[in-house]
Amino acid sequence: QVQLVESGGGLVQAGGSLRLSCAASGRIIRINDMAWYRQVPGKQRELVASITSGGNTNYGDSVKGRFTISRDNAKNTVYLQMNMLKPEDTGVYYCNADLKAIFVAFKGYWGQGTQVTVSS
Repeated sequence: QVQLVESGGGLVQAGGSLRLSCAASGRIIRINDMAWYRQVPGKQRELVASITSGGNTNYGDSVKGRFTISRDNAKNTVYLQMNMLKPEDTGVYYCNADLKAIFVAFKGYWGQGTQVTVSS
């Protein structure tokens, strides 16, 4: 059984910072890409940032220059450092990992989500 557990969300004032973490656990053989998505009510889940197993990164236009994604492959963990937060960054942030577990082909797994609220 594979689990992705996020932590680090909360309430912060505009201009502040938060750091999200997502740890994957279970009988994992290999993790390819890991990513963070966010969702607000009434809108589709959107990509915030992604990172390959080799460390190549990709960011959504709205967060470039403010957010940094990183990962620790030894810990099966991905991070999202969020700086200069804006009220429009508010939403539920979900971790996603494309991974292979024992006896299971590669597929995408999702965390349960963590709420980020930025007050103006």
